[in-house]
Amino acid sequence: MTRTPYPPAFAFAFALAACSTGPAPAQPAKPFVPTPVATFDSPWAMAFLPGRGVRMTGALLVTEKAGKLWLVDTTTGKRTAVTGVPKVDAGGQGGLGDVIVHPDFAGNGYVYLSWVEAGDRDMRGAVVGRGKLVMNGKTARIDGLQVIWRQEAKVSGRGHFGHRLAFGPDGMLYISSGDRQKFTPAQDMNSNLGKIIRLTDGGMVPSDNPFYDQGRIKSQIWSYGHRNPLGIAFDAQGRLWEQEMGPKGGDELNIVVKAKNYGYPIVSNGDHYDGRDIPDHSTRPEFEAPKVSWNPVISPAGLIVYSGTLFPAWRGNIFIGGLSSQALIRVAVDGDKASEAERYDMGTRIRDVEQGPDGAIWLLEDEGRLLKLTPKP
Repeated sequence: MTRTPYPPAFAFAFALAACSTGPAPAQPAKPFVPTPVATFDSPWAMAFLPGRGVRMTGALLVTEKAGKLWLVDTTTGKRTAVTGVPKVDAGGQGGLGDVIVHPDFAGNGYVYLSWVEAGDRDMRGAVVGRGKLVMNGKTARIDGLQVIWRQEAKVSGRGHFGHRLAFGPDGMLYISSGDRQKFTPAQDMNSNLGKIIRLTDGGMVPSDNPFYDQGRIKSQIWSYGHRNPLGIAFDAQGRLWEQEMGPKGGDELNIVVKAKNYGYPIVSNGDHYDGRDIPDHSTRPEFEAPKVSWNPVISPAGLIVYSGTLFPAWRGNIFIGGLSSQALIRVAVDGDKASEAERYDMGTRIRDVEQGPDGAIWLLEDEGRLLKLTPKP
């Protein structure tokens, strides 16, 4: 599937970013009913199993930051601990992170995990691994887990790992890699921090990557100049949407385009936390501008492009979980244009968003609850 090229309509992007700042929209009435299904300890991500055997159809994998992986019966809420999970360096924003399944999971059983591993001298970095999910009676395990990618180099601190995962319609694995709160690596092409990475399903570098012949690290890079990308998802047109936390202000929603530079830390629609100014995107049109930016921030975490039938009016819309905003944010998309449409107050931090097999929208709260959202009668 070919990608829709990014248009040079910078003026629109800047105007849209400007109109996306200011007070949050009025809270609309919720058109859905939230049903609690299960509870976890600091959950981080989830992924539905697309049916490797009737008993697994519709089951859900959920990660906990401290290092546990659960297989959940979405009908009863019963949880089964999955063994074979790697040891993680948990603390701050890091630990066991994302989980997704291979596009041909029904045939090969592959599950992908991201997590934080320790290095020398109090250094650490995110990694991605692949293994097979094996069910045996009432037990579940990951067999043959192997690391297929690492953030390089490991650095100090416990923030901005990113490490979200998504498969594209091209069959490639896309990985979001945060800047680790070190700023300059986002522009350093000899580091894979602050980047979107593109690999084969086995962790190799595709020959059509934009910097394929320019060194081992640089060859992995699909786009760069990102801060802390905590959500990536493809739409029906094959475009990759990415949201990231800005600094003090300037949370972003972007369309990720091959080889493009998104400008951080040279530009941002926010400022440094100590009050120092960062030039806005409008001052440097050579960098890709966000489709939407937020100030005050929403603290985005988790992202889907809705394609289900339970909420037909929302098909093609983007849903983002809000941490500090404690909200579910709906973004309307019209071609290459996007704008916040509604913000639903959930009363707690929303860590992840996923679409279920029947079109229901599922949320993970930071405080632990797994919720299923279905239309109001």
